[in-house]
Amino acid sequence: MLKIDNLCVKVDDRDILNDFNILINDGEVHAIMGPNGTGKSTVSKVIMGSPDYEVLSGSIIFNSEDITNLEVDERSRKGIFLSMQNPISIEGVTNSEFLRTALNARSEETVSLFDFIKVVESSVKDLEIKNNIIHKSINDGSSGGERKKNEVLQMKILKPSFVILDEVDSGLDVDSLRIVCENINKYKQENPNTSILIITHYPRILEYIEPDYVHMMVGGKIVKTGNKDFAFEIEKTGYNEVVSE
Repeated sequence: MLKIDNLCVKVDDRDILNDFNILINDGEVHAIMGPNGTGKSTVSKVIMGSPDYEVLSGSIIFNSEDITNLEVDERSRKGIFLSMQNPISIEGVTNSEFLRTALNARSEETVSLFDFIKVVESSVKDLEIKNNIIHKSINDGSSGGERKKNEVLQMKILKPSFVILDEVDSGLDVDSLRIVCENINKYKQENPNTSILIITHYPRILEYIEPDYVHMMVGGKIVKTGNKDFAFEIEKTGYNEVVSE
């Protein structure tokens, strides 16, 4: 589904990614861990097409198509979704308006209001979100946990085939993390070919969402790959110890 070859990226005249490579097949779950400043979140933003980052060389191939130079909206319509690390608030645009507009932009036919409301109400209930959130401005007055739930709500409505979770576990208490992960797992079960890329500092989320591969990233590239147990090895020994092995 996603193949990144020798990607080099800079921001503000500073090199961030250096010959970054990863291959994610249909239906696979990958996790990236690494110390602060190594470029983990940069990977998510570059895949999504953020204009803040300059691609110096390399390519991003999605479903056999080179999307390296596509705009953000074009990537979204192809099925890529990013759950942001720090979701912003947008005054004057309600969740309902945003979701229905985005959904219609991705659909060949206009989605009926009845079907839209039905799906949204079901998803809001699953995520244990207050019912009035759908009529409020996006993330207006919302806590960090509520903002993360709202990101997952968007995922459930837009139905992407490739999901990037950039530290979706940060700012969540135990109950909220469980609810968020249960909804992500349910979505994955209902859409088994969906691939997921998890970016995290801690293996706690991987106790809920089972990864096929865990990658350790240092210096802008992946330096070692293992299974779920590898994440707990990193937590136990630290990045420096793993790198020196």
